Amino acid sequence: MSNPLTSQQLDRVHRLIDQVAERQRNDFGHIVSDIKPDGSLITACDRWSDAAFVQGLEEIAPGEGVLSEEGSQECPSSRAYWVVDPLDGTTNFAAGIPYWAISIARFVDGEPSEAFLDIPSLRQRIVAIRGKGAWRNNKRLTPESRVAAGSACVSLCSRSIRVLQKRPDQSFPGKIRLLGVASLNLVSVAMGQTAGALEATPKIWDLAAAWLVLTELGCPLIWLGPQPAHLQPGCDLSEMGFPVVAAGSQKQLERLAPWGQSLLKG
Repeated sequence: MSNPLTSQQLDRVHRLIDQVAERQRNDFGHIVSDIKPDGSLITACDRWSDAAFVQGLEEIAPGEGVLSEEGSQECPSSRAYWVVDPLDGTTNFAAGIPYWAISIARFVDGEPSEAFLDIPSLRQRIVAIRGKGAWRNNKRLTPESRVAAGSACVSLCSRSIRVLQKRPDQSFPGKIRLLGVASLNLVSVAMGQTAGALEATPKIWDLAAAWLVLTELGCPLIWLGPQPAHLQPGCDLSEMGFPVVAAGSQKQLERLAPWGQSLLKG
């Protein structure tokens, strides 16, 4: 197994995220967006952020590949590699809605080993280390703090909201929240902000960091399609989605599972 990041490397990752987050805060409110071939938005800040992370991570961990939303979308062949969404929530960002995220995860032997989720507008950073736990702004997060929050909300993405039409005779098990940021939809479960989340078409860069945070805080998941662990080197991930249901408890997961399954029908 590849070695975990050293304390020096971790410090350099944090400084790199600081640099990019500061640029994003400065650009916020002064952005013109373009439309990508898939119909989603992209800004010059997305492109700059992606290039900065690719270059910076290659310097921090030489020889470890980088898979990113705006760059190479093929799974690297190196045993350890990085998965980067430089600006998750571009639609919010471009519309002047101050809620977006930087999502970075380092995969080792096919699964996330270190994860970083930064919310620049709130100056919050969530970090998870495989087998060691998760922290928000250096304060340890615990399953107990999630349970104590007692949220009755369920986070949906814009595509998963169609489950309400597929089960019109059933009451949805929670108040609905749409945050517009896939990584934060998922991590909201780990934070106790929501009781569960359904994501219909997340890409690997949308979920990579949140996946480790959820795992470290004991949140159960159901992958509704392909599983993101042990991806094959060279695999093109540009069109591959990993639909998932996440919950704060097994009981809540069982309540949401049928709704998640309905996403796959039709």
